[in-house]
Amino acid sequence: MELAEEHLLGTLAYLQGLLGLLNLVVLPRVGSPYGRCTSARFGRPIPARVAWIVQELPALAAPLCECARASAQRLRSWPNGVLLAMFFVHYVQRSLIFPFLIRGGKPMPLYSCVAAFLFCTYNGYLQSRFLSQYAVYSDDWVTDPRFLTGFVLWLVGMLINIHSDHILRNLRKPGETGYKIPRGGFFEYVSSANYFGEVVEWCGFALASWSVQGAAFALFTFCFLVSRAKHHHQWYLEKFEDYPKFRKILIPFLF
Repeated sequence: MELAEEHLLGTLAYLQGLLGLLNLVVLPRVGSPYGRCTSARFGRPIPARVAWIVQELPALAAPLCECARASAQRLRSWPNGVLLAMFFVHYVQRSLIFPFLIRGGKPMPLYSCVAAFLFCTYNGYLQSRFLSQYAVYSDDWVTDPRFLTGFVLWLVGMLINIHSDHILRNLRKPGETGYKIPRGGFFEYVSSANYFGEVVEWCGFALASWSVQGAAFALFTFCFLVSRAKHHHQWYLEKFEDYPKFRKILIPFLF
């Protein structure tokens, strides 16, 4: 039974990677119904705050459930515990903190909310089940350069993501309407600094976990967000004549 589930987790990881690559082909053609890119054809609009809470909660509930039924010996392993905590902390911020900081926020179409809910359920199970039940690390893995580098990248990426969201929330003063060019932080280098932070965060997580499951999540995140970032970048260039031409799309100085 355990061998079958371990094989399933490996299969789900490879499938996640393939779905990420498929996003690179599909999203530029069908569009990404999010924020200013929403359309009535993607379903009934849901208030932004409600949508974010609902869609992200499965990835928060999954590690809690898996830790509740995991063996005490596995949870006492520092590498497993820290990696689970990294995943858990992100989704605490995303599902219980970020939504309540939203100011206004455009409603999210039902399609986007359902798709995100399904992904968080899928990925929440994949990452938390693997780390709580099947991932085996030596006790000194937490001092390995790969783990330490990955942890630092994860932390830096999350801080970039949170800071970039803060900048976006405060673009307009009370009473103001319309769009503005984001300034400050990594927005000085890329059009989608919040996405850049998330890509760095999960690449760090993948390095620290040194697993196919972590790598698949990082690949999916990059493939999905790069399509959105391209669209945002093009929109900024068309909307603002004075938009900084040296800004890249997602990766500072490169892309």
